[in-house]
Amino acid sequence: RIFVLGIGFFTLCFLMTSLGGQFSAKRLGDSPFTIRTEVMGALESRGVLRRMSDMLEMLMKRMDILARLENSTDFHKGDEARFPLDRFQPAAGLMERIQAIAQNVSDIAIKVDQILRNSLLNGKALEGRRDQCEVPRDPKYPDCPGKVEWMRARWTSDPCYAFFGVDGTECSFLIYLSEVEWFCPPLPWRNRTAALPSPPPLPRVQAAFQSDLARLLELIGTGKESLSFMKKRIRHLAQQWLRAARRLEQKLKGRQRDQKHILVHIGFLTEESGDVFSPRVLKGGPLGEMVQWADILAALFLLGHSLRVTVSLKELQSHLGVPPGRGNCPLTSPLPFDLIYTDYHGLQQMKQHMGLSFKKYRCRVRVIDTFGTEPAYNHEEYATLRGYRTNWGYWNLQPAQFMTMFPHTPDNSFMGFVSEELNKTERQLIKSNKVSSMAVVYGKEASIWKGKEKFLAILNKYMEIHGTVYYETQRPPEVPAFVKNHGLLPQHEFQQLLRKAKLFIGFGFPYEGPAPLEAIANGCVFLQARFNPPHSSLNHEFFRGKPTSREVSSQHPYAEDFIGKPHVWTVDYNNSEEFEAAIKTIMSTQVDPYLPYEYTCEGMLERIQAYIQHQDFCTTSSPPKPKSPAMQSPPSPLALAPNATHLVWSPSSSRDPHAWPPLDSLQVWVSDTRHACTETCRQHGLVCEPTFFRFLNKKEVFLQLSITCDSTEYEMNHLYPAVAENVHECYLQKEPLLFSCAGYNSKYRRLCPCRDYRRGQVALCRDCL
Repeated sequence: RIFVLGIGFFTLCFLMTSLGGQFSAKRLGDSPFTIRTEVMGALESRGVLRRMSDMLEMLMKRMDILARLENSTDFHKGDEARFPLDRFQPAAGLMERIQAIAQNVSDIAIKVDQILRNSLLNGKALEGRRDQCEVPRDPKYPDCPGKVEWMRARWTSDPCYAFFGVDGTECSFLIYLSEVEWFCPPLPWRNRTAALPSPPPLPRVQAAFQSDLARLLELIGTGKESLSFMKKRIRHLAQQWLRAARRLEQKLKGRQRDQKHILVHIGFLTEESGDVFSPRVLKGGPLGEMVQWADILAALFLLGHSLRVTVSLKELQSHLGVPPGRGNCPLTSPLPFDLIYTDYHGLQQMKQHMGLSFKKYRCRVRVIDTFGTEPAYNHEEYATLRGYRTNWGYWNLQPAQFMTMFPHTPDNSFMGFVSEELNKTERQLIKSNKVSSMAVVYGKEASIWKGKEKFLAILNKYMEIHGTVYYETQRPPEVPAFVKNHGLLPQHEFQQLLRKAKLFIGFGFPYEGPAPLEAIANGCVFLQARFNPPHSSLNHEFFRGKPTSREVSSQHPYAEDFIGKPHVWTVDYNNSEEFEAAIKTIMSTQVDPYLPYEYTCEGMLERIQAYIQHQDFCTTSSPPKPKSPAMQSPPSPLALAPNATHLVWSPSSSRDPHAWPPLDSLQVWVSDTRHACTETCRQHGLVCEPTFFRFLNKKEVFLQLSITCDSTEYEMNHLYPAVAENVHECYLQKEPLLFSCAGYNSKYRRLCPCRDYRRGQVALCRDCL
């Protein structure tokens, strides 16, 4: 009897739970496309109610039979009879309750049946309307029929379509394609809140310089050695960052600065990209990227912007508002960030998961790109047609959205990093403690030392050689016995080693890292190899596949071109006499610690502040593309310089006060053949500025420079505007995304837009702050 009562009670609980699940799993009105689903679900609920009522009635009958049987067998057992009767009285009460519940369930079933009949009638009426939708033929939406056809065949390929309410009907396709995407016109019978006037935007919060880096350290998070490395670096440089922020705040003199909402997604540290860096942090792996990211985070935070930091794909999806599925649908809501700083790995992840929203919001992205991306590799169609397509290019971004570690590619923005600054006392102490016969080799991995025995033997004749090569149990065989190897050193101990050494010597790899600048800032002379021929993607495996044709003439071109002697010596290592003579001269040369301003904390803050306030790739419209040279264009705003060698902005031409860089900084020079605009501008003490190409892309400019043009053509070519002088043919640029400071051809002389720059800050013109 107890067993039967228990079974009945738990059956009741189970049925009530099932009924509740039927009602809670789906709710009417959740989506405009779920009427059919809701009706079917409600019909199932009605069936459950009926089955529950039947089972309760059956249970009640069985308990009534059991009660009668109990009374007939136990009633004549004398004094013992009262015990089973007393024991059964609660069962009789339970039976009455079950009977009442059964009656209530029966009443509910009748009411639900009435509601569902009405809902089903309404659903059928709406279903009729939904099934009657026709694909519009609107010339304003030429892609609509093709998109509907695609949806018919593929809407089940990604769960995100069902998330937005697509259910396989024609109307659900059109509603999705008109309200979630924008390929079809809105349906006239739909209630559209989009037509209502949007509320005015809230006033921008002003950015205020920050003075406490503890909050930033919390934002960065934990769990990876790479994150720990970045946090240690930020703590180590904290006082320098804070002093630099105060100086910049005074320099800007209370100028209004809008606070930006910024997402920083470090894609190469995500598990999905392999995160090969974190396990190698403690084993001598490359740290240049993490140095740069740590400094970017510090600068953005101190400038007073609102940050979010992610190093996982799930966090990225959450912050962006990615719908569930495989990434074919747009975001569920407008992007909540003004700017997104990421790398190529993060860029690929965003494209995979943002659907059409990636194209809409890609103008807000800034890509940290160590070696740079040239316009010829960035333009997808052009790169494919001309053989410039690589694994890393063809994004069709504005080239200035790519941000490099060194200012080697003017088409891109120079982001940089910082090196530790010395105060006056530290500088004097370093000079007095230098050991003129001490050298430190650049390279923490043993493979870098392989095959360098000849150079090391010559160097060992004059200097004590120190290394910082990582090893676990025994000395790497590539490191000669006469080298004093310290193993992998913490950053502050490495700094102390540099402060004693006279020479910091590179063996050709790694390319363009931060260590040479740190060595020069600590009073070392940097000796590096000259590459002949220069290394590039055409002849060297390391650069093959990178989206640049840049030719690297030495291990560290920035140190060679922007610093030079006496701090930097670039020699031919294959010439033993030149190599040995350089070592002798360096030992007798006195140098002071030197750090370019653009690699100080203040220099980086200044640069990023200018980028955030002035670079806007979302509202800047490209100039209209001319269809033929015969089309009329406004007169050139340029004028011949007094010495008649180049063009400048005409004093009589109007100036856009919001133009950045300011137009007064423009100079137009004509390159020699086989010279890119980068080299041409540098020869005149200037830097190439691709923003100004649009003012050069006119036939009148050739005339102003006394260049004869028998014909003028518009074509897609990253070397244009240019002139083929031997045949007097002039070429103008047809595609603005291909305006490029990089590239040359012996056939052409190029028109080059150059500008001045601030001393020690090549990224900014003199009036760019």
